Amino acid sequence: MSELRRETRLRTFLKGRIVFNNGNSSMDCLVRDLSGSGARLMLSQTATLPGGFDLLIPARDRVHRATLRWRREDSIGVTFAEEPVRAPVLETDPVALLARVQELEAENASLRRQLKDAEAMLLERMP
Repeated sequence: MSELRRETRLRTFLKGRIVFNNGNSSMDCLVRDLSGSGARLMLSQTATLPGGFDLLIPARDRVHRATLRWRREDSIGVTFAEEPVRAPVLETDPVALLARVQELEAENASLRRQLKDAEAMLLERMP
């Protein structure tokens, strides 16, 4: 597949966020290969993605308009439609930030409970 690319992709290990549905839907991903014209993204589920979306890479402070080119069970390949734009400034309102922190803490607590339940089920199965 690399012979089809116009430029070499560099191996990376960057956090990314896929945003679609007019900003109403998003999912985290891992940017594993990156070039000026595309990337390979690792994510837990690829079936729910549309053909086009925005890819936010916070470490690079950039947002790319991406087009889906190929899909595997745990990864996708995308090309970038145009030059990246600077990432939007995050909310700095203290009330909004506090609400977001509380939302994330609740999500973390839920994930901890699920992990604890899964560990308990695994221990029950062990002889």
